[in-house]
Amino acid sequence: MARELVYTGFITLDEVADSPGGTVEGHRSGGWVARHEFLPDAFSLKGEELGETTALLFGRRSYEAFGAVWPRSGDHAAYRDLPKYVASTTIGEGDLVDGWGETTILRSAADVAALKESEGGSIFIHGSPELARNLADAGLIDRYNLLVFPYLLGAGKSIFGRADRDATALRLRESEAYPNGVLNVVYDVVHQH
Repeated sequence: MARELVYTGFITLDEVADSPGGTVEGHRSGGWVARHEFLPDAFSLKGEELGETTALLFGRRSYEAFGAVWPRSGDHAAYRDLPKYVASTTIGEGDLVDGWGETTILRSAADVAALKESEGGSIFIHGSPELARNLADAGLIDRYNLLVFPYLLGAGKSIFGRADRDATALRLRESEAYPNGVLNVVYDVVHQH
């Protein structure tokens, strides 16, 4: 039984996934999650994921961004000792974060595919929109756990590619709408065999 690869993240209605908490990506609308009305219930999905996560997968930039904060964050203590994987052709062993659990560098989509065939449970991707696009194009994403925020930014990175290719069907697993306009949607990818 292959391990499930889950993309989890905050996105806008026009599918932008970067800069939810600040302007690090350089477009003027960064910080859209931080500016939005906070309702704890709308973030319940994030807490539910903790019990299901057996490993974390990041692209290099998201690994470096989360690695600067999460190892010392009480909210992310459950992730501290979990195995972590960084999909990058440029990161080196010397770039890995000390004291944040075992970390393995993956150099290709084939390496990610091999990881999915290993023993263990669900692997969650946080942030990492470029990685998500590449892995989706390779047919490796199994589920999307998304908190959709009511913004149209017009600029920023999407987790979905724009190439003309065969459609990917999704099956809605669960959904909920919150009074602050946030939607929680969980979709399983329908893999064609």
